[in-house]
Amino acid sequence: MKAMSWALAVALVFAVAGSAHAGGWRHLGDAGRIERRPDGVVVQSGPARLQVSVHADGVFRVRLAPEGTLDGDASWAVVQGAQAAPVTIEETRDAVRVRAGDTVAIVHRAPLRVDFVDADGRALLAEDASLPMAWLPGEHGTRVRVWKSMPADEHYYGLGDKAGPLDRRGRAFAMWNSESYGWQGTTDPLYKSIPFFIGLRGGAAYGVFFDNAHRSSFDFGKESDGTLSFGAEDGPLDYYFIAGPQPAQVIERYTALTGRTPLPPLWSLGFQQSRYTYHPESKVREIARTLREHRIPSDAIYLDIDYQKGYAPFTVDRAQFPTFEKMIADLREAGLRTVLITDLHIKHDPDNGYAAFDSGMRNDAFIRNPDGSLYIGEVWPGDSVFPDFTLARVRDWWGGLYRDLAAMGAAGYWNDMNEPSVFNVPGNTMSLDAVHRMDDGTTRDHRAIHNVYGMLNARATYEGLLKLQPTQRPFVLTRAAYAGAQRYAATWTGDNTASWFHLAQSTPNLLSLGLSGMAMSGDDVGGFIGSPPPELLTRWFQLGAFNPVFRNHAATDTRPHEAWVDGPKHEALRREAIELRYRLMPYLYTAAEENARTGLPIMRPVFLAYPKAESFYGNDRDFLFGGDLFVAPVVDERLDAHPVSLPPGAWYAFGTSQRLVAAKEPIKLDPRPSPTPLYARAGAIVPMQALVQHTGETPKGPLELQVYLPDAGSQDCRGALYQDDGETFGYRDGRFLRVAYACSVDESAASVGAQVAHDGYAPWWNATRVTLFGVSRRPSSVRVDGKAIPGWKHDASAKTVTLDVQGGARDWKVEVVR
Repeated sequence: MKAMSWALAVALVFAVAGSAHAGGWRHLGDAGRIERRPDGVVVQSGPARLQVSVHADGVFRVRLAPEGTLDGDASWAVVQGAQAAPVTIEETRDAVRVRAGDTVAIVHRAPLRVDFVDADGRALLAEDASLPMAWLPGEHGTRVRVWKSMPADEHYYGLGDKAGPLDRRGRAFAMWNSESYGWQGTTDPLYKSIPFFIGLRGGAAYGVFFDNAHRSSFDFGKESDGTLSFGAEDGPLDYYFIAGPQPAQVIERYTALTGRTPLPPLWSLGFQQSRYTYHPESKVREIARTLREHRIPSDAIYLDIDYQKGYAPFTVDRAQFPTFEKMIADLREAGLRTVLITDLHIKHDPDNGYAAFDSGMRNDAFIRNPDGSLYIGEVWPGDSVFPDFTLARVRDWWGGLYRDLAAMGAAGYWNDMNEPSVFNVPGNTMSLDAVHRMDDGTTRDHRAIHNVYGMLNARATYEGLLKLQPTQRPFVLTRAAYAGAQRYAATWTGDNTASWFHLAQSTPNLLSLGLSGMAMSGDDVGGFIGSPPPELLTRWFQLGAFNPVFRNHAATDTRPHEAWVDGPKHEALRREAIELRYRLMPYLYTAAEENARTGLPIMRPVFLAYPKAESFYGNDRDFLFGGDLFVAPVVDERLDAHPVSLPPGAWYAFGTSQRLVAAKEPIKLDPRPSPTPLYARAGAIVPMQALVQHTGETPKGPLELQVYLPDAGSQDCRGALYQDDGETFGYRDGRFLRVAYACSVDESAASVGAQVAHDGYAPWWNATRVTLFGVSRRPSSVRVDGKAIPGWKHDASAKTVTLDVQGGARDWKVEVVR
């Protein structure tokens, strides 16, 4: 959002020294007594104990207890309990081997350390033999760290919200949620802490999740080119090794461990219009009216802090918004949902009738200082207090604060400033000795809770909305997060800048968030800070149309960022990008359901589908949208040709029969303002719909299927469709439609078929229009379910065949005979 002041302390950037040579580190020695357990082993080494266990299929857990006491399994992130899996334990003079499936943990005896190898003995992740894991007692806790060998050809991805290139190799990162107004390519840390990364080498991948919410750090060869290390300034040395070998398997297992994104409401995948800030009420109505008059498809308008009285959360400024409820109802009537900001700081306003503060005091809901006084910090309303979200009863109280706003008709909520951001103090955040209470009666200082605080805020909002509106899927947008926050909220990349750099940076940031479990993510289209020139804003709309969360947002002191502000030429290009997203909504919603079910992100690096395509390991610009569309956006001002290198195999220029094959030399395109280069995989079957102005409008006409024919004999021609009501949890009771599509090509015919896998929901369409791309010659006949049909069309210049299959959700087969 925004910041009153911002300074990033060097101590926060590299808070945990990675150097093994710093004095005082106590490294593990040799193994002593070994205790076998059904899921692994516990090894003694002096007073320390090391546990290596199989947590679930393909997932190992490693825990170090320097003083010998292995704490309980409490975790803010992990939701998957230990799963029974066949485990084999073999002891030799040199090591203990814990085998589960295709992965083996080798626990070496001298010195005590842990390596992971595959079934063939190929090293996946090996500990540095000269640097066993270690701990270092300090003033505020015991630091912990582990060092791993780093192969010269291995690449590293993840860590969520991080600036710079997608590949983390050669850099070091801190995990400490930070207000990062005006962040740049070298700024670290940012708003979120997701201590999970993926290693990829030669097409084989693994993952590591370091489950420690304290201030932590990761070094991918910055200190030493051959060493990877991670650790924290306090808390447990507790990490999970997640086997692949496919990168997609790693993500599926990681999101099973930490939870998956709930299926979002359909409207949240539409275009969202925002600004800091639209006020008064007449301005909001003007924006809504202009969106509809200019036929800019859109589903939501956001209200920033100025709708509130004195910036106090859970209030409405009636002087500026005299008919607030009616305005929300009128927007809904026009197909526009209202998303309201609700920052977590509560104005310190005693004896003045401010309900949120008064009820919080009655419920003892606010964080206190070590001496028992209220912790008070300055934020937008002035002096503010902060909910103690570590307590379940406080999360319940917070959730109840949404009762009035929900009754007014608000559809979504925006939890901003929740790192937490505090003005005019060192580090721009809460005092590290502020006290958080736990449900078990113990306390933690803010050092231990800081990185999970924003996630707990989002959790309280999400769970509160479920109680208030149990049949409606909540939509929550959070700025700060920890691993597992995807269970509660979507996110965005914070206060970016209207620059070509930030346009280009959008993609690696969002890809990293998706690889780290947070698939529902976006950025401020156009840049929050500053005023983008027309072409930059147009390019941002064109890229944003392929982001999971598509929100146009800008600061109050910038020129307008709306689609229509730069004249008809740019407006037409921006509208075209938004319209394509709405036409692709069946495809996008199907990808969102796949994410909710498997954890696979909507926006994907190419190596997720093509792990051996090493030329894409360092590609920060191009990506897959779902599994079948390849996006190659223009993200710079160049006047020379725009180069595009395709993923392996054959591809079609989207919506055409122009067929291209991945080659050593890139395609070179005219970079002048035009639609974003988009390609469909040969063998893709893409569901689409007629254009609508919002997701609540029923598309007119049939469901559309674009079939991009593969080579004869290909076994990889497929597509999918998922539909439900888009709003409720009825799908959990089977009220959804799932259709699988397949096609085949041989020398004499091409066929396309639909198979209904589940028919618990009646769709809006009662016919399917099938368009086959890549048909050069006019067919001799076209049959549906074995019967020749009239009315089909062959376009010789476009090389397409188009026909309609009558009937709604049913099994059918089309044969195009040559």
